[in-house]
Formats: sequence, C-alpha cells, structure tokens
Amino acid sequence: MSDFSVGLTVMSKKKPDIPRFGLPIIETHCHLDYLEEEEIEPLLEKTSELSIERIVTIAVSADNLDKVLQLSRIDERIWGTQGIHPHDAEGYNTDVEAQIIEQLDDERMLAVGEIGLDYYYDHADRRVQRDVFERQLQIAVDKQLPVVIHTREADEDTRAILANFESSLSRTGVIHSFTSGMDLAQYCIGQGFKLGFNGIATFNKAENVREVIRATPIEQIVLETDSPYLAPVPYRGRPNSPIYLPFIAQRVADELEVDIETLLKQAYHNSLELFFPDELNPASA
Repeated sequence: MSDFSVGLTVMSKKKPDIPRFGLPIIETHCHLDYLEEEEIEPLLEKTSELSIERIVTIAVSADNLDKVLQLSRIDERIWGTQGIHPHDAEGYNTDVEAQIIEQLDDERMLAVGEIGLDYYYDHADRRVQRDVFERQLQIAVDKQLPVVIHTREADEDTRAILANFESSLSRTGVIHSFTSGMDLAQYCIGQGFKLGFNGIATFNKAENVREVIRATPIEQIVLETDSPYLAPVPYRGRPNSPIYLPFIAQRVADELEVDIETLLKQAYHNSLELFFPDELNPASA
C-alpha cells in the first residue's frame, strides 16, 4: 500500500461518538456569537440531548457586549457576562465602562468578564492592560459579582493585582482556560477561585495543564469549551462547540482518578456556586 493510500485510510477513520452521561452539565465559558457554522436553535437541541442544561456565553469586546446580552434573552438556557478582554484593553473608555456597568444590572448577566492580562500576544500595551483589569475588578467589587479571568504569560502581575483585591472581591470567580504555572494555580485555589479546564487538557503536549488538574481540589474545578476555539481530541482542528464538553469531562475525571459521575456532580455544584449561588442557598435569594 502506498503512503498516499495510508493517508486516505487514516483520514477516513470515523470519529468517536460524543459520550452521553445523563447528568447535568453547565458550559461555563464559550463565545456563541463566534460560532459561525452553527445556528443557535439546532445547537441548543444538541446540547439538551447531551444534558448540557446551561451555557454561559462570554463578552470580550465593546463590539459584542450587546450581542451577548441579546443572546442571553433568546433562550432561558443561555446566560452571559460583560467585560473587555485584555486584547481589546486599548478600546476601553468611560463610555464602554458605563455600558458594562449598566448591562450588568440585567439578571441574565452573571459576571464581569472576560478580563485579565495577556502578555503572550501583547495586543495592548501592558500598562493599559493592567489598568483596565483593575478597573473591571473594581466593577465586580461594586456589583458583588464574580469575575471571569484570562491570564497568559502574566502570572506575576495577575497575582499581584488579584492580591490588591483580596479583601474586597467578595465573589472571587474563575481563572478560565487555565494554562498558567503551579504557583499561580495554588494562589488562586487558596483565594477560593475556580479553575476552568477545556480541550487543552486533551492535547498531547499539555502535560503542564494536566499536572495542574491533578493538583486542583475537585471542589474548585469547572468545565468549559471556550468555543469556537480549542476543540478537544478527537475533534482537535475543527471548530469547537459546547457539544464536546463530555470529552473534556472524561479527561478531567481520568486525571483526578475519579469516576465520571463523581466529576460531573461536583463540577455541576461548582458551576452553581460560581454563577448561580442562590440555587444552593435559596433562603438568601
């Protein structure tokens, strides 16, 4: 058989079916307005079949603050956040800040995010990134909301800034798509943050991420896809989707050496604690 024929055989190999576990899952981080290849209604039908009962779609720029709010109003399963990603920090101004503050009053908006620091791409000046991160953390303090944090190659400054808000950030939040070092992981865990893990956990070269998973208490883990980015193995290379959450859940369970039922029940509880705490404490609602 020629090399060309071997290649055809490999390419035609059928992808495995998405596991169905029959336990509720919350997608804690995706970008529905970026899923260009999927209509929302068919997607929601698929996620419901997989027991994905809620989806949190995340704001990242001034251009999609309204889009996220609108998406959260078309179906009771969709929720959202408001915030400016560090890539877009140089577009942050008083008007954008006022819009974020106003739209966070909507009951469908759960958190301030996606905010943070990104020194890998450096799309915005680092001083501007730090200032915008701090301003949005203050919004979370004032609104008593959790934060959804992006940090890449910025462990020291992320920790230093969060340390300045230790006593005032009452709801903490989640460090999403966690790929940082163990020191930042341990600091954030100690401060009560959740760590969000996605398809990166399935990548062959992501042993650093799996090491952090194994070191994270199961009570502080939440699941996400970051769709349309970072599709998990065996669908890596395709546009990602919330429907691939079960693959991520299984890999996290394997790394923690717990059964999938234990992981899913705890991750669901953790997601409620993060975004829907009144459901765990109805008397305080």
